[in-house]
Amino acid sequence: MAEARVSQDEFLCAVCLDLLKDPVAIPCGHSYCKSCITGCWDQEDQMRVYSCPQCRQTFSPRPALARNTMLAEVVEKLKKTNLPADCYAGAGDVQCDVCTGRKYKAVKSCLVCLNSYCQNHLEQHESFFKGKRHNLIEATGRLQEMICQKHEKILEVFCRTDQKCICMLCTMDDHKNHDTVSAAAQRTEKQKELKETQKTLQQREKDLQQLREAVESHKRSTQTAVEDSERIFTELIRSIERSRSELIRLIRDQEKQAVSRAEGRLERLEQEINDLRRRDAELEQLSHTQDHIQFLQSLPSLSAPPESTDVNNDLFSSLVSSDTLRESVHQLRDKLEDFCKEQLKKISDRVTFTNIVPRTRNNFLQSGAYYYTQPQFTPPFAPAPIIMNPALQQQQAPPPQIQQAPPRRERKSIRIFDPNQGGRDITEEIMARGRSGSTPTPPQGPPKASEHSPHAARISGTRQVSLAGHLCHCSLPNTLNQPRPTI
Repeated sequence: MAEARVSQDEFLCAVCLDLLKDPVAIPCGHSYCKSCITGCWDQEDQMRVYSCPQCRQTFSPRPALARNTMLAEVVEKLKKTNLPADCYAGAGDVQCDVCTGRKYKAVKSCLVCLNSYCQNHLEQHESFFKGKRHNLIEATGRLQEMICQKHEKILEVFCRTDQKCICMLCTMDDHKNHDTVSAAAQRTEKQKELKETQKTLQQREKDLQQLREAVESHKRSTQTAVEDSERIFTELIRSIERSRSELIRLIRDQEKQAVSRAEGRLERLEQEINDLRRRDAELEQLSHTQDHIQFLQSLPSLSAPPESTDVNNDLFSSLVSSDTLRESVHQLRDKLEDFCKEQLKKISDRVTFTNIVPRTRNNFLQSGAYYYTQPQFTPPFAPAPIIMNPALQQQQAPPPQIQQAPPRRERKSIRIFDPNQGGRDITEEIMARGRSGSTPTPPQGPPKASEHSPHAARISGTRQVSLAGHLCHCSLPNTLNQPRPTI
């Protein structure tokens, strides 16, 4: 038993600082590994003086090296004990209660002997108490906490009434008639509760991951809705730009036709004025003649007035005035802005925010906060019903009801009628001429109300515009004044 407690530090080589290998002794009494001392003395061969690495005693000539048989056997026995250098108890380790001097690290603790043992003393303990039931556990420094302070017996019973560990004697004394079970049974029950807690934790983590995925999905859906909104509004802006260009083109065409007719009349009026001036000069000259017969004979040919050009004062009366056109465009702008505000308000009113925090998992799943429906963006003029979770409907408001489906939005159309042809629809002809680059032939006279009055029913309820002598009407969509679905 003394051999087991011998320190390995006493058998370390001073050169390699390891256990002696093939130990040899030199004349001064120190021992070294044969290979280590041979290497040191080989470096001193030139001086022919050899020294001990520890005491520096010199030798000459070189001493012969003889194997220390007894020391070699001791080292071999020390190696067979399987006690490595790290077997000593360090900070935080449980020390062997039997070791004297420097203590080894304990590997087991006995609940009967109430001691902790290193590997060597554990073998002796098992050999000494062979056949006896000693309860060995992993080495612990809490042996005193496992002993009843009153009876100095091992704590092996758990009192559920007082929620504490007790010994067997306590069950017959202070804890008599209490609800008691073995410590192992209580541990098994608590381990089941821990497993349930772990399952709950795993489920919470799963719910958290699903909620994160739902949030990411909602973000992607929102981004898609934003992109669709930008695309639709871009198309709407382009449509308005096309309508603006078309309106400007029609106004310019009307201007060209009106100016062309006015220039023709100006030319005829100038010719008529020139003729009248020439006849006036001839009459002035004739008035100075003294011959009455010649005056009377020449007067009829000069006094006959030339064909008079009809000057129509309402040349531009059939055209749309700038004030009327400006007012119409302003009204269109106001209606469009009001319509957009109305639809955006309806959309914002349908979005309901709640600040309800579910307290349990079932409430969380039933509250609707966990589920997200893929949103489908719809333009403001045709909103789609929003599907809401039933649980939210019960907490917030009655379910939405669609009173009337929104009508299909009609495209703006322009029809052109010719009053000189009984109100005949000449839209296709005008469009064909516009595509070919030709200019429509202006009418020969102002339109008469009686000529197109039979067709008033065809164009009732529409805005009429006279372009280049033709009667036009613009059919705008009536969805602005139609009822919208309400919630």
